[in-house]
Amino acid sequence: MRGVAVLRALTEAGGTLSPSALERATGLARATVDRITATLARMGYVRLAGRDTVLAPRLMELGNAYLAALRLPDLLGARADALADALDESVSLAVRDQDGIRFVHQATRRRAMSLSFRIGDLLPAERTAPGALFATEWTAGDWHRWHGRRAADPENRSFPAIPPHPPGPDAPRSGFEERAARAAREGWAADNQLIEPGLVAVSVPVRDPVTGTIACAASVVSHTSRHSAEHLRATLLPRLRETVAAMEEDLRAASARAQTPDSAAAPEPASVPAPEPARPDAAPPELAAWTAASKQELGRGFVESLARGLTVLTAFGEDRPALTLTQVAQATGLARATARRALITHEHLGLVAPGPGRTFTLTPRVLSLGFPHLSRTSLPRIAQPHLEDLAAEVRESTALAVLAPGGEEIQYAARASTHHIMSVDLPVGTRLPARATALGRALTGPGPAGYALADQELEAGLRAVAVPVHDRAGRPVAAVDIALHAARRTREECVSALLPALRRTAARIEADLRTATRFTRVPLT
Repeated sequence: MRGVAVLRALTEAGGTLSPSALERATGLARATVDRITATLARMGYVRLAGRDTVLAPRLMELGNAYLAALRLPDLLGARADALADALDESVSLAVRDQDGIRFVHQATRRRAMSLSFRIGDLLPAERTAPGALFATEWTAGDWHRWHGRRAADPENRSFPAIPPHPPGPDAPRSGFEERAARAAREGWAADNQLIEPGLVAVSVPVRDPVTGTIACAASVVSHTSRHSAEHLRATLLPRLRETVAAMEEDLRAASARAQTPDSAAAPEPASVPAPEPARPDAAPPELAAWTAASKQELGRGFVESLARGLTVLTAFGEDRPALTLTQVAQATGLARATARRALITHEHLGLVAPGPGRTFTLTPRVLSLGFPHLSRTSLPRIAQPHLEDLAAEVRESTALAVLAPGGEEIQYAARASTHHIMSVDLPVGTRLPARATALGRALTGPGPAGYALADQELEAGLRAVAVPVHDRAGRPVAAVDIALHAARRTREECVSALLPALRRTAARIEADLRTATRFTRVPLT
């Protein structure tokens, strides 16, 4: 529970906090904070940068486990993206999270005035169009809980993704019951600047073909400079309804496939990536042994119960949406008693819920563990700490570059340098001819050995070795290099002494990139 509190505090703070700030945010003792952050760093979920604790891309595997088990982004995301392209407006998919809504897919338009919500962001139901739709299925207990939350937090300050709203007669709470009743009658709902001035949206429910309940809400979001709420409804609601009808047909087809006896053996469509393992360097059953070894090595500095508890969340996935206690223990390699304690704790925290047939399922609240912040990362941000580690190891300058439009030049996207009297100084944004650089050659066509070497071709005295960085599909999307003065190492020494460390760095960047791009788009620059 304390480890989860640290992760949530880091998420709400934008991904970075000092130890003293974590103490204040969580109420934990400094020694406890230090042990938790050391454990999370060992797992690769955070990195320790100086005195700060920073969320790391590998943490996204927890949110990926929920989204893969949910399957809605995989099944419906392509239709949401196509609608966004057709309308030139942002389109989102959201699910219910108690008396709020949480985004599970975003197809946004890049404009000066654009939507800034992220996958995993939590919004209060009364300030959204999807919230009115989900409220049509609320029980009396749900409405009671909503009234209690509104009384305790009338300005929505517990929802960091949106600006607070002062209480008053025009507050979003006013008329929410009426808006929910109207949504039940009409089958759609609107958001007319409930979140902030200028933002408008229209939403339609996507219903589960088996239960008939709302699986998610699809929304078209715009700005009043482009559409009024009424114009949005009149012009774009019909297209949204057409897309939702197609989404529901996709869900029916998926449900039919799942009920086919041999469906488990059928291959997934090529467009759906295979589920990621819990860690790049260990299959799930080996994680219990890994945590035990870490505890033995680090002693009190490693909180084994925290590592085991988070491991339980990674047991779920695309082909494992609901698991029994025995199945969780088998998937993680943990003892049943250990897995049971972890599941009970996660259920108390709202991360896990009971499912049918004595099973457990993940809840949308898993996305609160770092996913909103990390879902807006970029390749340079992913690569930077790895480049800094490499530069410190080899004591030479390192960089990451991508191909510039046209393919004739490379553009430096990230770099880390060390101090020498004569050092390589190529700032981020610099463009160079691809054919004259090791980075360009690694990107455009490395030889059978998988690396490229440039020896004083761009500039006398400059020698560099580079390897490509591949995306989830195995395509080279960037390259990393080590560049140095030719007097410091021969060509042969660049290969024998530097290439192994360079390849390890590229592999770490690729692992983070695979995790980050499972359900989000990662810009290359």
